[in-house]
Order: sequence, then C-alpha cells, then structure tokens
Amino acid sequence: MSRLIYSLLFYLAMPLVWLRLCWRARKQPEYLRQLGERHGHYRAPPPTRLIWLHAVSVGETRAAEPLIAALLREYPEHSVLLTHMTPTGRATGKELLARYPGRLTQVYLPYDLPAACGRFLDHFRPQLGLLMETELWPNMIEACRRRGLPLALINARLSARSQRGYARLPGLIRPALSALSAVAAQTAADGERLQQIGARQVSVCGNLKFDVAPAPDKLQQGATWRQAIGTRPIWLAASTREGEEALILDAFATMTTPDLLLLLVPRHPQRFAEVADLIAQRRLAVCRRSAGELPHRETRVWLGDSMGEMAAYYALADLAVIGGTLLPFGGQNLIEAAACGCPVLLGPHDFNFAEAGRNAIASGAARRVADVGEAAQVAADLLQERPKLLAMRDATATFSLAHRGATLRIMALIAQLRAIRTAY
Repeated sequence: MSRLIYSLLFYLAMPLVWLRLCWRARKQPEYLRQLGERHGHYRAPPPTRLIWLHAVSVGETRAAEPLIAALLREYPEHSVLLTHMTPTGRATGKELLARYPGRLTQVYLPYDLPAACGRFLDHFRPQLGLLMETELWPNMIEACRRRGLPLALINARLSARSQRGYARLPGLIRPALSALSAVAAQTAADGERLQQIGARQVSVCGNLKFDVAPAPDKLQQGATWRQAIGTRPIWLAASTREGEEALILDAFATMTTPDLLLLLVPRHPQRFAEVADLIAQRRLAVCRRSAGELPHRETRVWLGDSMGEMAAYYALADLAVIGGTLLPFGGQNLIEAAACGCPVLLGPHDFNFAEAGRNAIASGAARRVADVGEAAQVAADLLQERPKLLAMRDATATFSLAHRGATLRIMALIAQLRAIRTAY
C-alpha cells in the first residue's frame, strides 16, 4: 500500500518534475536531452550479457571507475550498462566510454515509475544490478525482484540524519531494502544504520573512492601549473556549495599571507557564473580557468570553472578546505584530495563522510575547523609553518593506503550474486 501511494504521488508530481527540468535547463541545456530515456524509452538495441551499474552523478561515477575496470576484466564476455540521473554524471561517464570502447553503454535511469522501470529492465535485460551509495528506488527494486534479477546496493552509506528520514517511511523503505540481494556498506556504522531500517545480507566492504587512482595526466597537469605559477602559496576551496563562496572570499580578504592565491572551485558548473559575480563584487583580481589563462602575479583568485580537473587542482594546491563542510550540506569527498597528496581542512558539517573525516584527522592528514574564520586562520598558520604542512602531506599517503581494497571485496560479493543468478 505504501508503494502504491508513493507511485500515485510520483505520477501527480510529474508536472513539477518537468518544470524543474526546464528550470535547470536554463543553465544546463543538457537536462532537456534524451528525455525519452527518463521514462524508459530507448532506441538503440542493447548489448547482450549486461551488468547494470547505476551511478547517479559525478561523485558516484568517479567512485565506480575501479569497479568498472574490475568487472570488465573479470567478465570479458559481458558489457557494463552505466546509468545516471544528472547530465554532469553522464558527462563524467563519457570519459569511460572512450577508455573501454565497445564495452560500455550509457543512458539515463528512468524515473521511479512502475511502467518506466519495467520498460528499462525489459529493454536491457541485465543479468545483475548494482546501485551505488544511497540510491533507493522502491519501484525499480520491486521490478527487479519480480524478474528474479539480483540487485545489490554497493559502496552504501547512510548518515544518521538520512536514517532518521528513512525511518519515517517504514512501509516504503523497509520492503525495498529487504528485497535487495546484498548490501556492501562503506563502514560498520553505515551497515548498522541500514540494518536498522530493513537491510539484510549486509557486508562491510569499505569505500571504493579509496581505490580510485588519480589520473597521471591530471597530476602532471597540476605539476605543470605549479611550475608556471611559481612558489606562491595556494589555498584551494574545493567543491564549494551555495553560500560558502561568499564566506570564503570574505575570510580570504582578511588574510595577510604574502602572495596568497585562492583557488576557488564550485561544486556545480551551473553556478560558475554566479561565483564569478561574487568575486567581481569584492573587486578581487580574478583569472578564470575556462579562459585558458594561468594566474598572474596580481591575480588574487583563480576560479576553477572547469569539469574533470579536480585531481589537477589538488596536485597544485598546498592546502584545501573541503566544500560542503562549512555549511550544513554534509561535505564532499576528501579521499581524492588525500590520494593527490593534498592536506585538508574540514568544517563541522561532514556527516556524509563522517568516518573518513575522523580517520583522516586521526592520521594527521586533515584538521577540523569550527567555521570559515578558523579555516582561514589555520590555513594562514600552516602555510607559514611549512614543516607542519609537509607532515600533513606525508600523512595523506598513509591514510590513503590504509583504506584501499573495497573493489576486491565487492567483486567477491558480486561473484556470489552471479552464482545466485545462475541457480535461478
């Protein structure tokens, strides 16, 4: 009954969903492309022997890279169907298409409506389904169950806040979680919270993001930039969210570190122009990455308005503050920074990556700050005390190496699920 009510409400909300697509398309026209796919209509005939992996957006797609490589290596007779919900996720996935020609198919996952989910599954007929991180779509899960399709939630995470939200809908969430063939949680705490709201067959496999190796060409790009810019200190504000940029810019304006360059990289590309306006309002000399120019000596702020270059930015920077942690957004991924050897500062709101944050702080790769003012003060102190900063940089390697191995554990789980499918 709960799923029926959910489906009816979803159908009734579709006009608002379309309005939201049109609204977002003002800044990202890609939202109005491949519209048929969002309702389960696909033109091209599908490859046979598909393993379906859903990665909603950029972060999940990046995290899935080592798993995709392992799947294609372990199952050479199979292809991978990669689905997304956002244009930025789809754009990120296109890089993988070029890396594995003929082995990847990429589409949007349809909205969680019963008929659309059925059309998707009947068209592609995957042999196994993998949902990344926190993607719980009750109608899609039920459609897989009815078709006998093994479906696993992998790299699963669930904050205490999200658990409280899901717990308010037990009639909808508990059946969906219990219908999953397996759950591979990032941490023991994630696994326990998922079990409390209905998940079964839960294993703790670690975080795939630790297995993502920075692209060598991006690391080289960062090194090239550093050589061109010279020795001036660089403070990176990485993957910032709405409201944080103004706070960071105001705090930066009070810092007295000689020749300090602020590298500001907003999380969402549709906000690049908005952030450029914030910088202009403060009359700070700015250089934009999209213009193809490197900062000059008089440049105060370098706006990283590009996609797919975060590893290069981390490789360039002396120190980063992680966006989404200064205001209550839950934080962005600090693991990529550590993999690139960049020490980080974390604000108080990192509940999406709470255990990774605690471990990074315990290892010495990160520092906790209470607010943006303290972030600016700690950054200034560390940039002037190079031995402490270098010690943090050394700690990032220890932190990264200690938490790898999730890909192998998830692949072992997948092998069991494929055995279930064969038996079925």
